[in-house]
Amino acid sequence: MFRELRVAVVIPAFNEELNVARTVRDVPAWVDHVLVVDDASHDRTFLEASRLRRRWLEVLQHPRNRGVGAAIATGYRRALELGVDAAAVMAGDGQMDPADLPALLEPVRDRRADYVKGNRFAGSDVWRVMPATRLAGNVALSLATKVTSGYWRLFDSQCGYTVASRRALAVIDAAGLFPRYGYPNDLLARLHAARLSVCDVPVRAIYGTNWRSGISLATVVYPMSFVLVRSWVRRLLAKRQPPMEIVVPAAAAADEECASAS
Repeated sequence: MFRELRVAVVIPAFNEELNVARTVRDVPAWVDHVLVVDDASHDRTFLEASRLRRRWLEVLQHPRNRGVGAAIATGYRRALELGVDAAAVMAGDGQMDPADLPALLEPVRDRRADYVKGNRFAGSDVWRVMPATRLAGNVALSLATKVTSGYWRLFDSQCGYTVASRRALAVIDAAGLFPRYGYPNDLLARLHAARLSVCDVPVRAIYGTNWRSGISLATVVYPMSFVLVRSWVRRLLAKRQPPMEIVVPAAAAADEECASAS
């Protein structure tokens, strides 16, 4: 528990057998629930996570690969069922510093924001640590997302280190989430359509010496263009409609497409 907030950490993982155990162990002890979502990995990710003996750990598994956005949505839905007040996302590759988690939770705890995201560009290290290709792509997408989402003050749209309040979780669960790469851009537009407050918090950029991106230009340009255009249209249409009524759902049955282990 963090300052009277019940907190869950969602860890989406795909082929992270070498990193997932360390990622789980690094989650602060005060976190109430740790939810690993294995997105149908081809390696031993599910087994490595399931063998851990951390209290309140759950390992969910997709029977087929659905994408990182879908994995996060599965974790969010389980967090809602557990009745948490906030859910953070920490990737299974260990690129998120657990020491930054309290700063991400503070705006939700103080009711200054419904959704909080990390901003690696707020520190000077990002220009030295982040690979050049990823740096250029992030800057371009962040600038485009300012326009399509309507959150003009935000940057580093691709940073996946986030915290969602229970109110934001309800919106995301009701509206859905783009299942694959591009989900952060789609998500911000959905949050804006629901008129939720979002803020940036500086976080550390971490890239290991063996880091390799599985993202290529050919696999990103078309889907990202689609996501950004659709997000922009959704935001414009939302301006003509009254604010959506946000209803936090009661506990529901677990996702039928997931199996769990502890």
